[in-house]
Amino acid sequence: MALNLDSKKAVVEEVAEYAAKAHSAVAAEYRGLTVTELTELRKIARSTGVYLRVVKNTLAKRAVAGTEFECMQEGLVGPLLLAFSMEDPGSAARLISNFAKTHDKLITKVVSIGGQAYGAAELARLASLPTRDQGIAMLMSVMKAPTEKLVRTLAALRDQMQEAA
Repeated sequence: MALNLDSKKAVVEEVAEYAAKAHSAVAAEYRGLTVTELTELRKIARSTGVYLRVVKNTLAKRAVAGTEFECMQEGLVGPLLLAFSMEDPGSAARLISNFAKTHDKLITKVVSIGGQAYGAAELARLASLPTRDQGIAMLMSVMKAPTEKLVRTLAALRDQMQEAA
């Protein structure tokens, strides 16, 4: 279905709005996937906090212009879908990586985080980033360790003082 000018502007605005808020982005070629498979991918994306959009490359290039994903413009070639991580930096990469394991026609082209574009080889590294909850748990365990050590030291001191008395 051909888009008129107003529809194209709306698509660019929508994608630009999500790109401005996203933590990372992945562009992947979807050629060969069935409508059912794309619907399944979209459903998983919604449940994992990933904004997923199939958009014409010229519109995608305009949408990412002026955002930290502007660096992806050279890699936006061919029939691509864009996945933006809205909740944590690795969610889009995890989505594409996991879906590609069972659907070999989904091929990663460009990965972007922090204003840098990377090749498909970096998808696994981005996908391995901890989720927000995992990151908080890791931080809390690091913060908790010195407190536990202090408590054990004070308990040992108390025991020594009780024995001496």
